Amino acid sequence: MSAPFKLTRIPSLKTVDAFRAHVASLGIEIPCEDEIAGSDSPIGQPLTALTVNGKTLGNRIALHPMEGWDGTTDGGVTDPMRRRWRRFGGSGAKLICGAEAMAVRPDGRANPNQLIINEANQAGLVELRDLLLTAHREKYGTTDDLALGFQLTHSGRFCRPNGKFTYEPRIAYRHPILDDKFKVQGDGDVWTDGEVEELIADYVRAARISREVGADFVDLKHCHGYLLHEFLGAHTREGKFGGSFENRTRILREIVAGIRAEGNDIDLAVRLSTFDMVPHRPDPERSTPGKLGPGIPEEHTTPYPYQFGVNPDDPTQIDLRETIAFVALCGELGIKLLNTTAGSPYYTPNLQRPAAYPPSDGYQPAYDPLIDLARQIEVVRQLKADLPEGMAIIASGLSYLQEYLPHVCQALLRDNWTDCVGLGRVVLSYPDILAAGMAQGGLEKRLICRTFSDCTTAPRKGLPSGCFPLDDFYAQSETATELKAKKKAG
Repeated sequence: MSAPFKLTRIPSLKTVDAFRAHVASLGIEIPCEDEIAGSDSPIGQPLTALTVNGKTLGNRIALHPMEGWDGTTDGGVTDPMRRRWRRFGGSGAKLICGAEAMAVRPDGRANPNQLIINEANQAGLVELRDLLLTAHREKYGTTDDLALGFQLTHSGRFCRPNGKFTYEPRIAYRHPILDDKFKVQGDGDVWTDGEVEELIADYVRAARISREVGADFVDLKHCHGYLLHEFLGAHTREGKFGGSFENRTRILREIVAGIRAEGNDIDLAVRLSTFDMVPHRPDPERSTPGKLGPGIPEEHTTPYPYQFGVNPDDPTQIDLRETIAFVALCGELGIKLLNTTAGSPYYTPNLQRPAAYPPSDGYQPAYDPLIDLARQIEVVRQLKADLPEGMAIIASGLSYLQEYLPHVCQALLRDNWTDCVGLGRVVLSYPDILAAGMAQGGLEKRLICRTFSDCTTAPRKGLPSGCFPLDDFYAQSETATELKAKKKAG
């Protein structure tokens, strides 16, 4: 058994040159500029290639939608949620790609406290929108160049609508590895074609509510193994929603057609896991009590007719042929924004959320996390090179860059590898990391996300999500003490 690699942590790389040298030593390409350019930074330049709800975006900063764990049990708004939306409004980002993942129906929640987009919660959604816009206007003077979207989702295989630790999966197809892991009971958990038609109507209704509330666009969530993403990989499903590429994309085409048939002209986005991979697990030979081993692929057979963006002959490798076809389809459907990611936090967390400190139910890095970050960047570059006219692409997985986040984001934009740079969990501790970094010429190191993963470990332990190490609101809460105890207990 070979020895595990020794992780080089980003804070130990004291200069840009040291960061570049480390990247080069890994045999990967991550462009990086010498310094934060301030007012001349491409990060701060407007996106002129398209408009969203008639608005020209004032800069190239996007915030990814994040699933909340702190709503009411009927999917309504709470004070921690209000605080989070105000902080997002103050982030300086001009593209808010959902702020919160919103379940289109109660049984589609990934946890019992996830926000639901329905008529009963409509007033709360108006309140959240107004809080975000007010916070942005107070800090930056105008919202005329800000676009706010609502992300519409059904959690599918990962549904836990009634209990924090009880999966109630509704799946697109049977999966030889994931069925057992996520407590699939049998074929009765598979959506029938008739049920899918009802689901499509739920998405259409949610888009109508989004327009009524005042969202500038809706994001049809096709990522991380959630339901619409799973349908993209439904190669073994029978009927009109499975098998061929045309059938596996039918649900998207019918959602879009349903939205437009109502006369709803709201702009559309898709967050897409551009590639996937066979599920991973901790290496049992390298796991010790209290410490999981590095991630390795689950045992599998080939050909592997499961998931999306996977090489069926070697599912440890990606295959972008259908990804490219899907992006072209999005262009044909008039979808304006493509927000990229990869894999799933449930079975391949290293792909889309590289971390030095992995979540408690994950695994240790098997190699430097920058390798997975570089892979995501390269995929975005490839897709950007042939992006349909009238569409913008957003890069993802960037939080792991830490001190060098602004330097890399500038280079990606200046070299035209992406149209926007997207931020996720990093904004929980440092909402205005890029806006403030440009204004100040540097970052406040005490606020930089170190990928501790407590924001994802907490909900896995049945607790609300937040940045417990760096955000005093959570660090000084009773929940922080409870989380510490649960992590110690294992």
